[in-house]
Amino acid sequence: DDPLEDPATGEQVYKSVFIIFFQGDQLKMRVKKICEGFRATMYPCPEAPADRREMAMGVKTRLDDLNTVLSQTQDHRHRVLVSAARNIRAWMMKVWKIKSIYHTLNMFNLDVIQNGLIAECWIPVANWEDVQLALRRGTEKSGSLPAILNRLSTLEAPPTFHRTNKFTKAFQNLIDSYGVATYREINPAPFTIITFPFLFAIMFGDVGHGIIMALFGGWMVWREKPLSAKKTDNEIWNIFFGGRYIILLMGLFSMYTGLIYNDVFSKSINLFGSSWHGAYNDSTIQQNKELTLDPADVKQYDQYPYPFGLDPMWQLSNNKINFYNSYKMKISIIFGIVHMLFGVILSVWNHKFFNKAMNIYCEFIPQIIFLTCLFVYLVLLVFHKWVWYGAGGDVSTSPSCAPSILITFINMVLVKGYQAPKEGDDCSPYMFAGQFGIQRFLLVLAIICVPWMLCAKPFILHRMNKRRQLVMQANGVEGVVEDGGGEAVAVTEEQHDMSEVMIHQGIHTIEYVLGSVSHTASYLRLWALSLAHAQLSEVLWRMVLRIGLTIGGEGVGGGILTFVIFAFWATLTVAILVLMEGLSAFLHTLRLHWVEFQSKFYGGTGYPFVPFAFETTVFSA
Repeated sequence: DDPLEDPATGEQVYKSVFIIFFQGDQLKMRVKKICEGFRATMYPCPEAPADRREMAMGVKTRLDDLNTVLSQTQDHRHRVLVSAARNIRAWMMKVWKIKSIYHTLNMFNLDVIQNGLIAECWIPVANWEDVQLALRRGTEKSGSLPAILNRLSTLEAPPTFHRTNKFTKAFQNLIDSYGVATYREINPAPFTIITFPFLFAIMFGDVGHGIIMALFGGWMVWREKPLSAKKTDNEIWNIFFGGRYIILLMGLFSMYTGLIYNDVFSKSINLFGSSWHGAYNDSTIQQNKELTLDPADVKQYDQYPYPFGLDPMWQLSNNKINFYNSYKMKISIIFGIVHMLFGVILSVWNHKFFNKAMNIYCEFIPQIIFLTCLFVYLVLLVFHKWVWYGAGGDVSTSPSCAPSILITFINMVLVKGYQAPKEGDDCSPYMFAGQFGIQRFLLVLAIICVPWMLCAKPFILHRMNKRRQLVMQANGVEGVVEDGGGEAVAVTEEQHDMSEVMIHQGIHTIEYVLGSVSHTASYLRLWALSLAHAQLSEVLWRMVLRIGLTIGGEGVGGGILTFVIFAFWATLTVAILVLMEGLSAFLHTLRLHWVEFQSKFYGGTGYPFVPFAFETTVFSA
C-alpha cells in the first residue's frame, strides 16, 4: 500500500510484490523471460527456511547501516550549508567584483612590447589628481610597473557628468528622464529646484494639504538613514523615497500659495481682520444667503486691501467663483509667459558656448522680439487693467468700463480696424491713449520676426558657401573641377546641405511660432487644476464633514458618529486630494517643464558619464 522511491528517478511509485513457484529449469527460463519482458525486478529466494531467515537478517542489517550513513550525511550536509550560508553574500559580492574587474580589463588593449595594458577612458578634470593618486597607491601595493596617465585629444563628444548630492539628485533625475544634456549644455536642474515646486503649488495651493505633504516629506528626510538602510523591492516606495526632497518642497510651497489663496481645507482664516465691514456684520452674513461683494460699494468695502493674500470674506460671497476664476487665470498666464521667456533667455549661453553667434542674431533676437511684442504685451495689459481700473474713481476707469483683455488681444492679432467710442458713452474700447497705434506697431514687429527666423540663417549660410567656393576656385581647384567633375560634386553637396538647413529652419520657425501660442494656452492648466482642487476640497467639506458636524448630536453616540465621519473625510482627503490630485499636479508640472520650458533651450541629446563603480556593479547584478 505504501509507495516506494524509484532509485533511478527518485519518484514515488507503487509496487506489486509477488512470488512464483515453478518446477524444472525450462519453466524457470520461461518465467525469467516473462519477468524481464515486464521489467520486473527478480530477487533470489533460497529454498531452505533457515537460509531465507539468514538472508532477511542480512538485508535488515544492511538497511540499518545505510540509514545510519544517510542520517550522518544529512547532518554533515546541513552543517556545511549553514556554515556556507553565513558567507554566501560576501562570496557573491567578491565574485561580482572580480567579474566586473576582469570584464573591464577585457576592454583594455594588450601592449606586447611593453608587456602591459592600454586603455582610453573619460575622467572628470576635477578628479584628475585623485585618479593619479589611486594609480600610484595601486602600483605600490602590487609592486608592478608604474601606471602612466596621459591626456588625449579627441573629436568624440564627451559624456555629461553632473555632480549632485542627495538634495539635487532627484531634480537632476527629472531632467535626465527627458534627455541627458549634451556636454556643457545649460542644465535646467538648478532652476527646476525652485520653479518645479512653485508651479506645482499654484495648482495645489492649500495650507492643510500642503502641511500633510510637507510632513510626509519631512518624515522621510528625518528618517533618511534608517529608511535608506532598509533595502526593499517596492517600486512605489522607492519612487517616493527617492523624491523625498521634492515632496518636502512641494508641500512647503503649497503652504505658501495656500496662504496667498487663504485656503485651508476649503476654509479661510481671518488673521488680520476682513476689509469688508459696515453693512456686513455677523448677523447680516448669517441672514444673507446670496452675499455678493462689490468693491465699488463704500458701505461694504473699507478701500484697504487684506495685508497678505485674499480677503477671507470672499469665501462666503456668491461671486467667489467669478473672482477666483479671473484671478487664477491671469496669474497662470503671467507665470507661464515669464517661465517661457526665461527659457528663451537661457538659450544665449548655449549659443555662446558652442560658438554659434549666428543663432543669436538669427534665432534668439527674433524669438525674444516675437514673444515680447505679443505675449509680454499681454502681461502688461493685465497689470495695467489691475492698476488703472478700480472702484472709487472716474466713470471711465470703473470696472464696468474695463475692456476685455481677451477681446483686445484677439482684435490686435486679427488686425481689426480702429474702434471709435460710442456717442454719449464714457467708456472707451481702449485702455490708454495711443493703444491702437502701439498694437499695430508691435504686431508688425512680430510678423517681421517670422521671415527673420525662417530665412536669415539659410541666406547667410548660402552666402558663406558661395564665398568658400570662390576661394577654392581662386586657389587652383578649378583645374581639378574640369578634369574630374569636382565642381559638380561640390555644388550638389552644397545644395543638399542648404535644403536640409531650409527644412530644419522652417520646422523650427513653425514650431516656435505656433508653440508660443499653444504653450501659453498650456499654462492655463495651472488655473484649471487650481480651481478643480479648491472645488473638490469644498465638496468634501460640504458633503461629508459638515454633515457629520451637523447631525452628530450630543452624547457618546454623537461623538462616535462624528469620529467615524471625520475618519471618512480624512481618508478621502488623503486619498483623493493629496495623493490623486497631487499626482495629477505633479505630472502637469513635469509636462510644463519638459515641453513648454526646456524646449526653448534644451536639446538633451547627450549621454551620461558612467564610471566604473562596485556599487553599480553589485546592485545591477
